[in-house]
Amino acid sequence: MPEREKWAALRKRRLYFQRPENPGFLVSETAEGGPLVPVFTSLQGLALFAGACGWASTTAEDLVDLLPEGVRALVDPLGEHPFLLDARTLRDAEGQGAEEQGAEGQGAEGHEEGADGG
Repeated sequence: MPEREKWAALRKRRLYFQRPENPGFLVSETAEGGPLVPVFTSLQGLALFAGACGWASTTAEDLVDLLPEGVRALVDPLGEHPFLLDARTLRDAEGQGAEEQGAEGQGAEGHEEGADGG
């Protein structure tokens, strides 16, 4: 699957996280990564990480809008391919996808002109 399709699919993917007593997120301070919120693509992943706990879920797109300034999400920290997620990452992926589509469209147009002899 192309990178842009992965990011497009992730935008609507439901992510699960531990629900604190008060509305908000449980933020972990890390030395190298800064403040992070661990989130998971499945309830099973959350349970392995936090045990029995209260939980909440939202889409990845909504999550990055809800995170406090400067806080990123660490997706599936115990999984095979954990990754950081924030609004900038989604914006950059969206912009990169648009650039790739534009480049693909230009190449196709150029090919069509050559096929028509013009």
